[in-house]
Amino acid sequence: MTEEYLLWLKKIKKFVSIKEADEWIEDNELVLALTYKSVEKIYPLQILVWHEIANDNIAGNPILITYCPLCGSGIAYERKIEVNGEKIETRFGTSGKLFNSNLVMYDEKTDTYWQQIDGKAIVGELTGQELKEISIDTVVWRDWKSGHPNSEVLSQDTGFSRQYGKDPYGSYYEDSFLIFDVNAQDDRIHPKTVVFGIEVDGTYKAYKEEDLIKEKTIEDKIGGVRVKIERNDDGIVKISNLETGDEIVKERDFWFAWYAFHPETKLYGFK
Repeated sequence: MTEEYLLWLKKIKKFVSIKEADEWIEDNELVLALTYKSVEKIYPLQILVWHEIANDNIAGNPILITYCPLCGSGIAYERKIEVNGEKIETRFGTSGKLFNSNLVMYDEKTDTYWQQIDGKAIVGELTGQELKEISIDTVVWRDWKSGHPNSEVLSQDTGFSRQYGKDPYGSYYEDSFLIFDVNAQDDRIHPKTVVFGIEVDGTYKAYKEEDLIKEKTIEDKIGGVRVKIERNDDGIVKISNLETGDEIVKERDFWFAWYAFHPETKLYGFK
């Protein structure tokens, strides 16, 4: 953890309008889109690629926004942990460490280390705990902005000098090269194919984003449970348990990252 990073976290409080943000976000850029308690917020990846974590509050609720560039994973959680039997609010920062090429975070209250994918505590006092995940989507700015004019957008005014709009990872997202080793790999599809991973009653399954773009809606069975995966024109992906009607929270990751943490996963369209 670094003092510079902690200061950055404290300054991530400014949001701007869609109109203002449209001056510096390109139409084809990816952003994280969160709708929570009827509030719509956008977190541009051109900012998160440099900082990876934003501690936010929405309608009085502490929210953690995370992005791991190496895994292509943008994930949101409730910013609460259980200490001595009590749920308390905390802030999170980057530890500077990785596990399976994935961002490892720490919480300010106990300095416990948490993996970003799945939100599990892996080292420290709270090992074994899991953060409560919140549904968030990675969408194209052009697809989102016209239909959501009242969204608040995380500002470039972070208090730090960064080359926002210039991605330091270059061609990493397209090539098959992994910078860091992972525990398990699978070569059925390109390692950086974007997938949506879910868990139903202990069974994991992944769906390629390209399949959803083509088909719009997929109905499937996971461990005997019927599920529906839908993608709308804004890029929002909703996954429902057709037995209960409940929403299933998904993760959008590169295939290699999802597989590294869930080597038992099934892959839609493959045996």
